[in-house]
Amino acid sequence: MKMFIRLFTCLFFLGGSALAQDISPILKFGLFADTQYADCTSENARFYRQALRKLDTCINYFNQQNVQFTINLGDIIDRKNSDLKKIMSSLAHLNNEIYHITGNHDYKEVTDNSVLYRQLSMPSEYYSFKKQNWVFIMLNTNEVSAYANVTGTEKEQELAEMLEQIKRTGGKQAYRWNGGISRKQMKWLDDLLGKCERNHNNVLIFTHHPLYPQSEFTALNNMEILNTISKYPCVKAVFSGHHHAGAFGYYEGIPMITQEGMIETEAQNAYSIVEITRDSILVKGRGRVPSRSFRYSHLPY
Repeated sequence: MKMFIRLFTCLFFLGGSALAQDISPILKFGLFADTQYADCTSENARFYRQALRKLDTCINYFNQQNVQFTINLGDIIDRKNSDLKKIMSSLAHLNNEIYHITGNHDYKEVTDNSVLYRQLSMPSEYYSFKKQNWVFIMLNTNEVSAYANVTGTEKEQELAEMLEQIKRTGGKQAYRWNGGISRKQMKWLDDLLGKCERNHNNVLIFTHHPLYPQSEFTALNNMEILNTISKYPCVKAVFSGHHHAGAFGYYEGIPMITQEGMIETEAQNAYSIVEITRDSILVKGRGRVPSRSFRYSHLPY
């Protein structure tokens, strides 16, 4: 009998160890949105100078938690390109690599978009990178917009067509602070997702403008983007910024997470750590960001 108890106890602990390995994160990364730092006084609910201190707190936490990399969802500054120097100086204290996408405020004082992308060490205005079997797709929802230097280019006509489509369908998002992606970027996205599906890769997508739920902050051609990504079971979630209050919904079974903006409160912060496990995505929020967990609607590869 004693022999049986010892054997059962041994198997129990071995099983517990195996279970712990199954739920341990495959990947672990930091996420923040809408820092919107500016060296100016606060206005309404936006506390521009405090944003730098909150970003430093966020960076220290990511370092303590040993995240593997960090993602910025855009609007890292508010109104002056020169403010990037202080932001980049703070980000230099990260112990891990950071990947950026741009937001609408990041284009302030920018006349050549390529200069902004170089300042943020972005390989292109939209791009992807791979970590293990996960592909991270960094879309540029500012590409076709009133503020991103499209005048005199083919994107100016695309912008007019998007705004006309919104008017025709009664959409809410035809505002100057919103943007969309071009036909060229859409084809790039469709081709890349098809490749990921064939290669049995899992995908996370990141945008500045939310795609869903529909609001006055969603991307101009959000439905076109959603119709493309929802064709591919390899897409496991979409993370966005821009809408400072945050939002959440499912589109065709895909979690759509809009992270709360760091700028929006005087003292309370907003950032999160995302953990990818074998069966779930875990968002561990800090400050105003709620914690959430999502089981995959289609099991990952």
